[in-house]
Amino acid sequence: MAFKDYYQALGVDKKASQDDVQRAYKKLARKLHPDVNKEPGAEDRFKELGEAYEVLRDPEKRSKYDRFGHAWKQAEQRTGGAPPGWENVRVEYGPGFERDFGFGSGGFGGGGGGGFEGGDSEAFRSLFEDLFGGGGAFGGAAARGGGFRAAGRPRAPARRGADSEAELELTLEEAARGGKRKITLADPASGEHQTFEVNLPPGIRPGKKLRLSGQGGAGLGGAGRGDLLLKVKLRPHSRFRLRGEDLHVDLKVTPWEAALGSEVEVPTLDGDQRVKIPAGTSSGAKIRLRGKGFPSAGGNTGDLFAVVSVAVPKQLDDNERELYEELAKVSKFRPRE
Repeated sequence: MAFKDYYQALGVDKKASQDDVQRAYKKLARKLHPDVNKEPGAEDRFKELGEAYEVLRDPEKRSKYDRFGHAWKQAEQRTGGAPPGWENVRVEYGPGFERDFGFGSGGFGGGGGGGFEGGDSEAFRSLFEDLFGGGGAFGGAAARGGGFRAAGRPRAPARRGADSEAELELTLEEAARGGKRKITLADPASGEHQTFEVNLPPGIRPGKKLRLSGQGGAGLGGAGRGDLLLKVKLRPHSRFRLRGEDLHVDLKVTPWEAALGSEVEVPTLDGDQRVKIPAGTSSGAKIRLRGKGFPSAGGNTGDLFAVVSVAVPKQLDDNERELYEELAKVSKFRPRE
């Protein structure tokens, strides 16, 4: 059978490092991606490239591929590993490509006889039928220098495309409100931008994932594409802090509003709402607004907590200073006692 050289497909040497393999794949994937390259055969080359990278990026798979060639997977499935004597067999995969495995006791016959000698010939026949595509491959084998030429080519199994993952950054308001939203993402292989429409459930939380079926990596052997997973991330908000289903917001009040009590406006996701500040309120006190927090998947809504902070003026005019000095003289309030 025609040997599929994964190293040649990626354009790297057999001694290439894992980083070299990855760089070569990314470079070629950008050129051959079907969305970019419309030349005949580009899609097949892209699939072959993905197949080669899938094997060579994995040290264990790469090691087995280096031993058994393109038949590494079938050999492992058929025997649970290489049969006795395999490491010493010489197999010719195609013109100009030969692998020397030597010759072990009880293995294949050497010389030019071309048949099986010694050992369990039926077991080896069965193994090679599995490796090289059945009777057609084995029947076309010709002994040459103690090796075999396979006439057929094993069919690559269909494989669903890999799932891809991307980050979806939302504002707090977008996550709370939900609804349809268009997003544009860059394809890491081609560099091209794609636009998707997603339907956000109201109250979606950071870390949750949205699945877009069939928008992931391309499949092999006619299999379907993988899925695209969008992981939600919330942008930091200038006012609100999300704590579970509750929202927290800082509420600054003047010393007299805190001391005498007042009505002030508190920001919420639905707009400002007026609330009462009880007389004698200190910094750190929390005012609770029920049902004004963040919505949940179950249809409930958390609460909003306005955290009071008493703010004082950084500069005083003469009149203000005089009043504060008078207050300091007459007040019996001693917070540190």
